[in-house]
Amino acid sequence: MAKTAWIDLTTGKIELQPTPQEDLLKFLGSRGLAAKVLYDHVGPEVQPLDPENLLIFSTGPLTGTSWPSAARYTVTAKSPATGAYGYANSSGFFGPELRKAGYDLIVFRGRAARPVILHIEDDNLELLPAGDLWGQTTEVTEKTLRERYPGSRVAAIGPAGENLVRIAGIINDYARAAARTGMGAVMGSKNLKALVVKGSHRVETPPKFKEVVRRVTAAVRNHPESQMYSKWGTVCLIDSKNMSGDMPSKNHRWGQFPLGKEINAAAVARYTVKTQGCYACSIRCARITEVPDGPFKTPLNEGPEYETTNALGSNLWNGNMELVIYANKLCNELGLDTISTGLVIAFAMEAHERGLLDDPDYSMEWGDPETIIGLIKDIASRRGTGDLLADGVKVASARLGHGSEFFAMQVKGVELPRQEGRVLKAFGLGHATSNRGADHLYALPTIDVAGMTDVAAKVLPECGPELMEVTAEKFKPHMVRFTETCNALADAAGICKFAFTETYAILPADLAAGLRALGLAISDEEIMRIGQRIVNLERMYNVRHGFSRKDDYLPPRSLQEPLDVYANPEEIEKVPPDKAQLSRQGLTIDLDAMLDEYYALGGWTQDGIPTAARLKELGLQELVKDLPSK
Repeated sequence: MAKTAWIDLTTGKIELQPTPQEDLLKFLGSRGLAAKVLYDHVGPEVQPLDPENLLIFSTGPLTGTSWPSAARYTVTAKSPATGAYGYANSSGFFGPELRKAGYDLIVFRGRAARPVILHIEDDNLELLPAGDLWGQTTEVTEKTLRERYPGSRVAAIGPAGENLVRIAGIINDYARAAARTGMGAVMGSKNLKALVVKGSHRVETPPKFKEVVRRVTAAVRNHPESQMYSKWGTVCLIDSKNMSGDMPSKNHRWGQFPLGKEINAAAVARYTVKTQGCYACSIRCARITEVPDGPFKTPLNEGPEYETTNALGSNLWNGNMELVIYANKLCNELGLDTISTGLVIAFAMEAHERGLLDDPDYSMEWGDPETIIGLIKDIASRRGTGDLLADGVKVASARLGHGSEFFAMQVKGVELPRQEGRVLKAFGLGHATSNRGADHLYALPTIDVAGMTDVAAKVLPECGPELMEVTAEKFKPHMVRFTETCNALADAAGICKFAFTETYAILPADLAAGLRALGLAISDEEIMRIGQRIVNLERMYNVRHGFSRKDDYLPPRSLQEPLDVYANPEEIEKVPPDKAQLSRQGLTIDLDAMLDEYYALGGWTQDGIPTAARLKELGLQELVKDLPSK
């Protein structure tokens, strides 16, 4: 029987309950199910770091099965970054282990009097002292606990989470991160250092399910993009992104990086020792890298991925691949979100350039290694300038003032991921409207940029050829509505988006077929309604906290500063603008027009709020009472 564990850290009480079957059918699992629990138990009166906030670890119905890349789990809480809805998603082997122990949800409430870990072995759960681990890195913590409990998997926070850094994440399998929206700070606020899990129950599936798995696995494995990620990892994106202008650099001042070839896939390959995949993964996109000697000597470590390489590389005007690898591992050990860390350091460097910020210990110059490494450590320990940056760029710019909000690259308090919305209009809209703040994976609208004309014809037949022009705004709201629904399903099911929405090698109907084979009565039509239901539930959580259209906006720089795209990125800041050859000039984004259509397509008001009719249509009539009064 699927079950939920409720852990009261204040009293030490542990209670196991069957997971309500009706909620599983309505919200599927993982992200969807956790959003429902958060909505029901954590209202606007609760602050993110209060003991009354919940911290929810959740798996999906496919997590731990043989479905391709069924390795994902979600961590959900009221976010210290957004002040409202928050979640982070991770892969590796921790989620499947939690599912093998029999859990849909592990729900923490309260605050332990002193540091603890939760040890799980099937139905046996116990809170144990963790004073010896408090202050340790995630690597030391995981190594210690896996030696103490052989065969277990670990998810832990580092010093950043302990120090309530709002950009702190949770690390499992040494380098896999549930990083975004400050879940590590919530975990630290509860004095919870780690979860240690060992499950002995194989996730049993019927023969009919295995037949579906064979078909979809072949489709994923044989897709050209899957093969590209397998060969090169996610950094294979850098060269094409750099040429198109979708390589945010110098805090989004540029969309390209003149030293792109120094941090591309070929550069990472020089330090790659082997490749690696998560549970049930045939793509194996992870790179295990090593810097054998020199000032940035780094032992074997997973990564960096594209997002990290951009955030700690081009975004900081840093073309030193060895420094990127070193900084990536440092962030993992300290328990920091690499995307947000790169953005807050870029904010500090630009503030220094504008004469608004100095630090007695660092030059604060673009690309300076001592500044990058020093600030990463200082953010995690809340020391000096690091304390200013530890709460994210929204808070930092509010404290710094002097117009710094113009270059504070965030949405809803969460730092922008590594796409340029003035170039990729669908991603710009997706960043703005994501319910967990700036996010590339919430909508992940890749259909146009990846040239999926055949997919567009199947899933968005009402859209014309302009959909496939990445810099055109027409039909982008249609795409974002479709893809955000699919990505909600991926997260709720517990599967990797690389085996679903990154390529659409499989479609929602394939996912529904797999779930039906497991015994869930979900039609092809209902599967899309589940995704829409999750998005609307999350939106209503934010609405209940006062969010509306005013919060669905990009940073002023993205809206007010036109972007030029160079035919040769190496000419940036070397060739006078009037002499440089441009492939695109003066790119902007008309966000308001896209928001109007996005809201209308979703059955929301023009203020970004679901209508009562839409909520009832999705079976969320109990939320109507929370709509703002006119």
